[in-house]
Amino acid sequence: MNKQMKQLFLGAALAAFTLPVVAQTATQTPNTEVGRRADRQQARIAQGVKSGQLTPGETAHLEHREAKVNREVARDRAANGGKLTPAEKAKVNRQDNKTSRQIYRDKHNARVQ
Repeated sequence: MNKQMKQLFLGAALAAFTLPVVAQTATQTPNTEVGRRADRQQARIAQGVKSGQLTPGETAHLEHREAKVNREVARDRAANGGKLTPAEKAKVNRQDNKTSRQIYRDKHNARVQ
């Protein structure tokens, strides 16, 4: 198998695994500012996949970052009766800012599928 075929196969496999994660994550966030922002970032990632602006590797990396933040928020909410403390909100906001910048950079780096 040549290199191009391997890359095509890997790209298709990654896309098949990451798209269900995008759809699943978007429906599990509560209607709070943190949840709405997570939904908007997931939509930006999905749009990048659909348009071909994000490669499968970039998509997987962004999904991994989003999943990590989502797990952290879920743990923090469970520990605090469903609420985030102001310090936790600030931390999540900083993480989301970094992820947002990464989404922008990945979508505009001239790499295509």
